[in-house]
Amino acid sequence: MTEATETEAAAETTAAAEETEAAEEAAESANADYETEAAEGEEAEEEDEENYDTGDASLDDPLNADEIGENELLVVSFGTSFNDSRRQTIGAIESAMINAFPDYSVRRAFTSQIIIDHVKKRDNVTIDNLTEALDRAVTNGVKTLVVQPTHLMNGFEYTDVVDELGNYSDAFEKIAVGQPLLTTDEDFEKVIGIITDATKEYDDGETAIIFMGHGTEADSNGVYAKMQEMIKADGFDHYYIGTVEATPSLDDVVKAAKDGGYKKVVLEPLMIVCGDHANNDMAGDEEDSWKSVFEKEGFEVECVMRGLGELPGIQEMSAAHAQEAVDSLQ
Repeated sequence: MTEATETEAAAETTAAAEETEAAEEAAESANADYETEAAEGEEAEEEDEENYDTGDASLDDPLNADEIGENELLVVSFGTSFNDSRRQTIGAIESAMINAFPDYSVRRAFTSQIIIDHVKKRDNVTIDNLTEALDRAVTNGVKTLVVQPTHLMNGFEYTDVVDELGNYSDAFEKIAVGQPLLTTDEDFEKVIGIITDATKEYDDGETAIIFMGHGTEADSNGVYAKMQEMIKADGFDHYYIGTVEATPSLDDVVKAAKDGGYKKVVLEPLMIVCGDHANNDMAGDEEDSWKSVFEKEGFEVECVMRGLGELPGIQEMSAAHAQEAVDSLQ
């Protein structure tokens, strides 16, 4: 190799090293920015939440006691820091499980550590995350573990639960996990029947009844479009499904309401809990909330502050899915 060639090679190596170092610094900076934004977002969320009363935390049972016994039914939810809604939705589903499965000890786990930490800091209430709940089951000598998530669909959150359970496959003699609320076509039809029956008083032909889902980047976001197609096919022409973070969007449901010539809209969350999204994104007074946007468009707006978990039919469906998981162990 000539001296010139060696010099060129050295220069290229130096340049490559500098590019790699720059890329690493950029990645570190981006990660730091992300973590900072996430922390600031969490802090802002906590400050916003303290501007209104979320209810008495002492009325809710976190279901984190020991002395579980050999059979446990673990109800796994994303969670909410809205105390009344937590009791009336997740708590109601857990109560339905307690009544339906007398041979099982029912326990709770949340997957959102942000919510767990906030409830602990604000109310001094301890809620197990999934790992803590599973470790508690192991420590208590549970032999048969049934896990029933309260998730609406088979999305990222549900997949994470299933993946973590895989780490405990040898920790129990028997283990099973139930399906999300919307799994089969029969599930869709049941949920449609439940939500339309619960809102039938508003179905007067002049009102658009709009359910607000969360939305996800996962392929499972298609459940919202499927729900819209099936609810229309069942003859509920004045019902619409939108999402906060995906499609159908707020713009989509506003257009649908305008095209339909409606005078009034009723907004209700298509979520297990009536938490932050329902209280702020849907019914908040900020100019970009669903309520505010519809009002600006000239609609009379009524918000129904009720999570799906409050509806007895949803509680029964959750218990039925848990029963299927129990039956799979036979």
